[in-house]
Amino acid sequence: MRLFKRSSGTVGAHMEGAAALYLQRAGLCVIERNYRSRHGEIDLIAREGDTVVLVEVRFRRSNRFGGAGASVDRRKQQKLLHTAQSYLQQHKLDCPCRFDILAIDGDAQNIQWIKNAFEA
Repeated sequence: MRLFKRSSGTVGAHMEGAAALYLQRAGLCVIERNYRSRHGEIDLIAREGDTVVLVEVRFRRSNRFGGAGASVDRRKQQKLLHTAQSYLQQHKLDCPCRFDILAIDGDAQNIQWIKNAFEA
């Protein structure tokens, strides 16, 4: 029995850590966590070869309302796109990039990696 409820920030940080480890085990190099700009936040930024991979980590305790992957709607995609543009400009990067989603439903053992989840 749990005596206290975890805050959403604590759970989110735990899931982002699990996602970063998942990507590292898959051969990606995580280069930044929680990049913020005035447009929003990108949870993880990684490299896979020459490609910059911009990762949104989504967690849902259940998939009753469509699951974690379905929760990245058009509005969220636009925020991610603008934030990514800020990151690429700030770091003066001119390289291929893609947007991935790591969807975690239930616990950190159930991760779905959606590569190239949407187009810029």
